[in-house]
Amino acid sequence: MSTAKPAIAVLGAGSWGTALAALLARHDYPTVLWGRSAIQIAAINQQHENPRYLPGIALPESLRATDDLAGAATTADLILVVTPSHAFNHTLCALAPFRREGVGIAWATKGFEPGSGRFLHEVAAQCLGDDVPLAVVTGPSFAKEVALGLPTAVTVHSEREDFAQLVAAALHGPAFRAYTGSDMLGAELGGAMKNVLAVATGIADGMSLGLNARAGLITRGLNEMLRLNVALGGRAETLMGLAGLGDLVLTCTGDLSRNRRLGLALGRGQSLREAVAEIGQVVESVQTVDEVMRLANRHAIELPISMLVQRVLHEEITPAEGLKIILSREQKPEYPEGLFG
Repeated sequence: MSTAKPAIAVLGAGSWGTALAALLARHDYPTVLWGRSAIQIAAINQQHENPRYLPGIALPESLRATDDLAGAATTADLILVVTPSHAFNHTLCALAPFRREGVGIAWATKGFEPGSGRFLHEVAAQCLGDDVPLAVVTGPSFAKEVALGLPTAVTVHSEREDFAQLVAAALHGPAFRAYTGSDMLGAELGGAMKNVLAVATGIADGMSLGLNARAGLITRGLNEMLRLNVALGGRAETLMGLAGLGDLVLTCTGDLSRNRRLGLALGRGQSLREAVAEIGQVVESVQTVDEVMRLANRHAIELPISMLVQRVLHEEITPAEGLKIILSREQKPEYPEGLFG
C-alpha cells in the first residue's frame, strides 16, 4: 500500500492562501499555490516569499506557485480554495472542468456570496454537484501568525466525516491543531458574522469607550450569532467553539483583523472610503453585513449591534449616533426566552 501523501492545490495567493499553502508544504504534502498574477507567482517561486501579502516571511522551498489553474487542478488529490467570497463562485466554476473524479473541495473562505446571500456550501453544491465531498476550514487564525509557525487551532466541518478527517489530517501539525465537525452552516455563519461584530468593537475602541464596552459588545454579539444560527438550523455548540466564539474574540480584539481596523478608523472619524483605501485589502464586513441583516429580517430576528453596523457602513448614521441609539435601548432580562432570547 502506498504511503505517499496526497497532492494539494491551494487556490488563492493572498495572505491566507499563502499561509495555508506554506503550512501544508511544511507538513510534507506536495503543494502548489495558484494565483492570478504572473508577477506575484514569479516572486514566490524565485524569492520563496510573498512580497505583497506576507513580506519578510520565508516560504518553504518545496512550495511551488503557478498561474495555470488547469495544471494545478488536474494534478491535485485535494483542492483548498482560499479566495475572497466575491470570487468564490467564479473560481469553483472555473476549476470544475479540471477536477478529477473523487477529488474533494475544501475552502477557507469566509463570508456569503455577494448579492444572493447564499452560504458558500450552497454555492459549491450548485457549481460542483451533490456528489463532490465538501468541507469548510474556519476558526481564529490570522494568516501572518500561521505563516510564522505560531500556535493556531481551527475546525474543519463537512457532512462527510471521512473528508473532514482527510482535510484536518493535512492541516494538523506540531503548531497547528485541526478539529472536525459536521455543521457546515453554523461554521460558515460564525466565520462571516464575526467580521460584522469586529467592526462594532473596532468602532468602540476607536472612540475610546473602554474595555468594558468591548467585552459587552463581544458578549452580546455572540448572542446575536447564536440566535440567528439556531433560526437557520445550525447548532449552538458550533458557535460556542472555534468557528464562533474563538473567531469572534480574535477578530474583535486583534489589530491584524482588517474588519477591526476598519472599525477603529471609523471610530476615530475617518470616512468609509478613506478607511478601506488605507487598509488596502478586501474588507469582508462591508458586503457581509447586508447579507446578515437580510437573513435576520427574513427570520424576524432582532440584531441591534449588526443593524447599527450596517447603518454606519451605509453612512446613514455616524458612530456617535449609533452609540446613542444602542445606549438608549430599553432595560430587559439578559435572556428573556432562554439562551437564544
